[in-house]
Amino acid sequence: MLKFLYGVLLTLGMVVGPCAQAASVLFLNPGTPAEAFWASYSQFMQAAATDLGMDLRIQYSDRVSENTIRQAREALQGDHRPDYLVFVNEQYIAPEILRLAKGSGVKLFMVNNALTADQMKLIGARPDKYPDLLGSLVPNDEEGGYLMLKELIRQHGPVAPGQTIELLAFSGLKITPSAQYREKGLRRALAEHPEVRLRQLVYGGWTRQRAYEQARLLFKRYPQTSLVWAANDEMALGVMQAYVEAGGVPGKGVLFGAINNSPAALQALLDRRLSVLLGGHFTLGGWALVQLHDYDEGVDISQYGGRDRQIPLLQLIDRAQARRLLAMGATQDFGVDFHKLSAKGRPASWRYPFTLQTLMH
Repeated sequence: MLKFLYGVLLTLGMVVGPCAQAASVLFLNPGTPAEAFWASYSQFMQAAATDLGMDLRIQYSDRVSENTIRQAREALQGDHRPDYLVFVNEQYIAPEILRLAKGSGVKLFMVNNALTADQMKLIGARPDKYPDLLGSLVPNDEEGGYLMLKELIRQHGPVAPGQTIELLAFSGLKITPSAQYREKGLRRALAEHPEVRLRQLVYGGWTRQRAYEQARLLFKRYPQTSLVWAANDEMALGVMQAYVEAGGVPGKGVLFGAINNSPAALQALLDRRLSVLLGGHFTLGGWALVQLHDYDEGVDISQYGGRDRQIPLLQLIDRAQARRLLAMGATQDFGVDFHKLSAKGRPASWRYPFTLQTLMH
């Protein structure tokens, strides 16, 4: 009888054991908790982790890449290693993290900025060389930069032959792939519109204060400016502040465009101070957890869209969507059933439905 009970308990232990141990994930957030984008990013990720029964920890690096490297080293070489490390190739730190991860047994996943083409050449990033690198999810940054300027030009309307539309552009950090791609999209739109004259492009470092200081000088230097392209919301709001202080009315004299659906940016769109807003990529971390949860359950995630995927999350947000997103952020309930997005048991033709529409259903 005892032998039988022991056998039953052993069987139960084998069943209960793996289930009781939630997969642990550490996300190295490159921003600060005060940045609306990275705060909402973490919120959405936490909603996914809670729904999927994963153990998520988030550490912020406050935009200092050395902090991220230190956090990665502690996580990968310390005693309490996570099952998964999720990180951003911000300021080109990915090769160093890949090096630190060798032999750690921790699986890696990149979001927002993946390995650049040059980095892949340098480190020979073949799947067999870094078997612990499971993949990456990045947004359509180049298209985002392109769509923003195209929509600003459309809203401005045509000009008489020989007339020009003057533009100021505020990019992020030179050493961030997402800034480079957004800028590339800006240049693509400019090539299609010779009537638009880019007076100056500056690097606002993603921050409101820096962009505000730059804009105070630039509006004096280029008083005919009628369009402002900003690679994120913080910079757009800083530039807007400088414009208001100079006596301007955003949305009237100058049309502003930005990326990121922070509450302040969504409100600015509703107030028509912001004319163009793109967003949706704050969901990337949450979508990444869906894939990691699938991987943990034995799903070959590369079958459902490839190891390294770019998804068209950056799209123009209209005012109705802005209201929906504001309400979601206020309740911190995104209303997504993350389990339903799993690839488990799906046919090979199926693809993960990671879009803004999934959120807005």
